[in-house]
Amino acid sequence: MKLEKSLELYTRGKRHLVGAVNSPVRAFKSVGGIPLFIDHAKGSKIYDVDDNEYVDMVLSYGPMILGHRNYYVEKTIKKYLKNGYTFGASTKGEIILAEMVCEAFPGMDKVRFVNSGTEAVLSAIRLARAFTGKDKIIKFAGCYHGHSDALLVAAGSGLATLSIPGSKGVPNDAVKNTLIAEYNNIDSVEQHLRYNNDVAAIIIEPIAGNMGVVLPNKQFIKELKELTKDSGILLIIDEVMTGFRSQFGGAQELLGIEADITCLGKVVGGGFPVGAYGARDEIMEMVSPLGDMYQAGTLSGNPIAMASGIATLKELKKQNPYEAFNKTASFLKRELKRAAKENGVDLQVNRFGSMLNAFFTKEKVVDFKTAQTSDTEKFKTFFWKMIENGVFLPPSQFESWFLSTAMSKRDIYKVRSAIQIAMKAVADKS
Repeated sequence: MKLEKSLELYTRGKRHLVGAVNSPVRAFKSVGGIPLFIDHAKGSKIYDVDDNEYVDMVLSYGPMILGHRNYYVEKTIKKYLKNGYTFGASTKGEIILAEMVCEAFPGMDKVRFVNSGTEAVLSAIRLARAFTGKDKIIKFAGCYHGHSDALLVAAGSGLATLSIPGSKGVPNDAVKNTLIAEYNNIDSVEQHLRYNNDVAAIIIEPIAGNMGVVLPNKQFIKELKELTKDSGILLIIDEVMTGFRSQFGGAQELLGIEADITCLGKVVGGGFPVGAYGARDEIMEMVSPLGDMYQAGTLSGNPIAMASGIATLKELKKQNPYEAFNKTASFLKRELKRAAKENGVDLQVNRFGSMLNAFFTKEKVVDFKTAQTSDTEKFKTFFWKMIENGVFLPPSQFESWFLSTAMSKRDIYKVRSAIQIAMKAVADKS
């Protein structure tokens, strides 16, 4: 396959962009080679500047759940563009999207829109501290909640990809109130609570998507909710990745839990930069202008982003693709396992709704430690063979693959064919 134009842009981009990229995983460091530069996309397909076509299973890391340039969403965006791009003032769209989001999440009375998942999470933590009057936060190793200082520790995703345990520039004081527990291990949480009586909140991805797709066991998630309730600690559930991906609403409802504060992003903006955090009235009324917890943003509630989010959620509700997502993800899981078995490759496959991930390991992947047993060299071989055979995957072992409603049966069979070729290449290189 030809990548000359991507190479040319990469070389040019290194002069004025850091590593020629604006987000580390895009640099392809964990898989080698040069990053692909994308030119355009439509439906289930994405095209690079060398005009290579791929079935897109990155989907901008989740938000393009309807595929690229969905007719109804694009029509809505064009309509609102005619009115102006941003006003620095309130619009009707903010109210409509707020109503839709709160209706989809039981226990959420009010929501505040921001511009990214990172911003949503850092605001939610500030809110939890304001509401409880306590300082400490418990997070789980391998769960990624954005790049704010207090949470950029044991964070998985790009950090795991680059083998960086934390980040320079984050002072010790910034993380002194962050406690690290083990995902799927309630004892590790209880141990922190025995020695700390000033914990404001526990934050968790309901389905960990930044150490690969890792599911909580039922007992763990049930006990976590009971523990927070009994201890007077707020439970923050980060659904930036999972929101509207497994059902119309959040993963927490499927898991039988309810957050005190929910963080959202990705799908809720339909491809535009949107984040959100929401909770019941007594918590959200701590936020300015009703309360003393200050948070603001010039472009928060941007009218074009709101229009895209409204159109995306309306179309999702109309299509109700979740049963089909489960069938497709189950099919691809079976094909991955079958191809691995036929080629003598150790493989674990985790999935939840429209998210799935393959780990090149014998170990059952239940937390960050077991995720790290995956053979990243094998993933590197697998990744490039999938690329060569027209399937665009995240360039990291520790990122979820995503499905869109735009994927056709032909696309799915193309992915299956690519899996068979890629798995044979992994075996041949071992």
